[in-house]
Amino acid sequence: MHTETTYMAEKGHDVTDRTPAILVLADGRTFRGYGFGATGTTLGEAVFTTAMTGYQETMTDPSYHRQIVVSAAPHIGNTGWNDEDNESHGNHIWVAGLVIRDLAQRVSNWRAERSLSEEMEKQGVIGIRGIDTRTLVRHLRNYGSIAAGLFSGEDAKRPVEELLKEVKSQDSMEGADLAAEVSTDEPYTVEAVGEKKYTVVAFDMGVKTATPRHFSQRGIETVVVPANTSFDKVKSYNPDGVFVSNGPGDPATADEMVGIIKQVLEAKIPFFGICFGNQLLGRALGLDTYKMKFGHRGINVPVRNNVTGTIDITSQNHGFALKAPEGYDLNSNDAEFATDFGPAQVTHICLNDDTVEGVALRNGMAYSVQYHPESAAGPHDANPLFDQFEELMANHTPNK
Repeated sequence: MHTETTYMAEKGHDVTDRTPAILVLADGRTFRGYGFGATGTTLGEAVFTTAMTGYQETMTDPSYHRQIVVSAAPHIGNTGWNDEDNESHGNHIWVAGLVIRDLAQRVSNWRAERSLSEEMEKQGVIGIRGIDTRTLVRHLRNYGSIAAGLFSGEDAKRPVEELLKEVKSQDSMEGADLAAEVSTDEPYTVEAVGEKKYTVVAFDMGVKTATPRHFSQRGIETVVVPANTSFDKVKSYNPDGVFVSNGPGDPATADEMVGIIKQVLEAKIPFFGICFGNQLLGRALGLDTYKMKFGHRGINVPVRNNVTGTIDITSQNHGFALKAPEGYDLNSNDAEFATDFGPAQVTHICLNDDTVEGVALRNGMAYSVQYHPESAAGPHDANPLFDQFEELMANHTPNK
């Protein structure tokens, strides 16, 4: 038996556009509103983000592949859409769908080139507006991220029981191997700005364009390669460092990439990973991963650096995390755990829920964080992690 919530707030909308739409959750909860963007059906995992800004960067982040994103911020679309803030190679929208309360009726930003709705229609992305997102976010927080379906136009008029059956038939996010679906097909190079200092091979597990841009600004040439590129191929680029990016899916499925990272560590090549890359480094060091109840998605997540004692406000998007070693003291900088590559430590934890947010080898040759230091969108607190990688390569590069 389903419980249906209807909100359909009209203030500030073009009330002539009344395309019916419905969001159906796998637990039977439904929310009716009005469609915007493309029309039709989309399936995915319903998740929520607490970010107040940066919806364009969120929607083009490949880590959101197969996810229907619910915005906790009530007013979306006021800055429109431009061609500079996309975070995917090829300017592709990766979210499966978008769920909001109020859609801006007018675009109000000098950089805007078109509206959010126009871009979504152009790329075939379905949205629903006019629903009670406060109730929906609380539901997801209480019961966890869940399989869902977004139906608009004629599809929204089908019997709810029929729609619910379709929602339940989709594959689970747990056990999903999605990195290859978002990764580049061919290697490409992002040149260094000014004099080239180093070469980094970056595994594209769903990399955001801001990341190689940060490298470039530091005089680092980035060779972006597809997921699961062999270690022999990596070595052919004669890299000073190896980077593994953010990306979607279950890290427990990425055995091949974990094996490649182990080869990088054995070769003592400086290593840096973020988000998915953090989970894969953790696995290479012997840690397990698990699916979180509702994950971390937003640009205001507090993280403590156990090494320095500082606290950063971070941008995050992940539904999986690393398990801390058995009996590990997360509040101690002296704690460590044994790995095949020497002692390692948990370097960062989330202050909201004690989630492991970073790991590193004690010798400094490899480190990673769960959050997004490229800050697109989000605060710049964690930008110095890129400087740390530059310094690591300067002190330990195998080419010198």
